[in-house]
Amino acid sequence: MVSPFTTPTSLRGSHASLVPLEAAHAEGLAEASADGELWKLWYTAVPSPEGMAAEIERRLGLREAGTMLPFTVLDTNERPVGMTTFMNIDAANRRVEIGSTWYARRVQRSAVNTECKLMLLTHAFDTLDCIAVEFRTHFFNRQSRRGIERLGAKLDGILRSHQLGADGSLRDTCVYSIIRSEWPAVRTHLRWQLEQPRA
Repeated sequence: MVSPFTTPTSLRGSHASLVPLEAAHAEGLAEASADGELWKLWYTAVPSPEGMAAEIERRLGLREAGTMLPFTVLDTNERPVGMTTFMNIDAANRRVEIGSTWYARRVQRSAVNTECKLMLLTHAFDTLDCIAVEFRTHFFNRQSRRGIERLGAKLDGILRSHQLGADGSLRDTCVYSIIRSEWPAVRTHLRWQLEQPRA
């Protein structure tokens, strides 16, 4: 049985679009990853240009397994500028995590992330009828933590020594969430943010 949680879906906005990830996006996503050499950041896991095809294959495999719904982020010119997902899908309890997200440097601090999160949260709460949406990030990823907090998500706690990094270091994971009762205020706040002029 096909679950609505893993049914490939396209979400369209004014600043960006989210389309189902596919192998044909590999070249454009490799160029996006090269913009800022994002894979060199030790506290996050962004695929390198050389590893992009394998990462796409991995995410599509998780979609087939029913635990991830992966998207390619497109700019207004339909060029790939990043990736994001619904992951750790728990359809029985109507919970998802928004994660494995990264953006080319040229669209960071633009309206792209805010609009993408608004589209994903709208789909999660209004279409999938989620009870809660979770976000997780490395304790030392200050930029990601600030971005999650700007959305209106609240810190649930920190999972200490939660994961081993590629270099063998231990990751403390900050867990945030937005619950259903908070969604109307969060939606209003995100729409307001999108209306504000960008420096």
